[in-house]
Amino acid sequence: MLPSLLPRLTAVLDQLAPAHEIILVDDGSPDASWSVITAAAHADKRIRGIRLMRNFGQPNALLVGIRSARYRYIVTLDDDLQNPPEEIARLVERLTDDVDVVYGTPEAEQHSLWRSAASRITKYALEEAMGAPVARSVSSFRLFRTNVRQAFERFQSPDMHLDVLLTWATTRFAAVSVRHEPRLEGKSNYTFGRLVHHALNMITGFSQRPLRIASMIGFVFTIFGGVVIIAVVARYLIAGDSVPGFPFLASIVAIFSGVQLLILGIMGEYLARMHVRLMERPTYVVVETTEDEHRRP
Repeated sequence: MLPSLLPRLTAVLDQLAPAHEIILVDDGSPDASWSVITAAAHADKRIRGIRLMRNFGQPNALLVGIRSARYRYIVTLDDDLQNPPEEIARLVERLTDDVDVVYGTPEAEQHSLWRSAASRITKYALEEAMGAPVARSVSSFRLFRTNVRQAFERFQSPDMHLDVLLTWATTRFAAVSVRHEPRLEGKSNYTFGRLVHHALNMITGFSQRPLRIASMIGFVFTIFGGVVIIAVVARYLIAGDSVPGFPFLASIVAIFSGVQLLILGIMGEYLARMHVRLMERPTYVVVETTEDEHRRP
């Protein structure tokens, strides 16, 4: 898609901001993308390429590009042309003095039914993690001021979500409707299962709500258990016999056991994330850039 993307993107940026740069991050692609990037960078010095040592995932690839940016504003754009570069102008128009981040929300998403359902689940999780109503309008097509990255310049974790990190710096979000076109080549790697997994990672990695829900469930069932015990003792003191029915007691035990395992599982998720972050695994590893190519004799 790069030969189709770059001429359109360059034409748009030449009109909007002649002083610009295009940063292309090769996230361990198995094809000849890097050779296309290096050729484009040699032809136009405003194009910069960064190649990662392996596939670190789209969020981390975005992060390395954002940290490398040198101008006042940053636009993040996928290379599949589903978000036309011509729509960047609409984001720029919406970036007023009281706004730091502008999302390009698709007027009509060109996704399958399952992909759309998974996207909604992800946005619900994102709304909880961000704590901002604009989460429903979030997309990978966004414009923001470069200085907001100061809030997460020291962030180091393999589990990263850019939109949550942006809330660490600002609450001034906006959204504008943009065209969303069908994918011309290839297919998205974000399947239903991956998006749901991404949503679970997001809500346990950037929100305390699951722990609070677990505490509330434990509290409710503790009250319920106390009421059952009081009923059993009262029946014994008044009627002189115990509550009949082993299935009833077995059900109560099963319910309590299930709740305990659920709460332990949620706590385990948080402990696992703490363990991963303490290992200080790299968010990404850059193997080379097109600027390295320029410096070679």
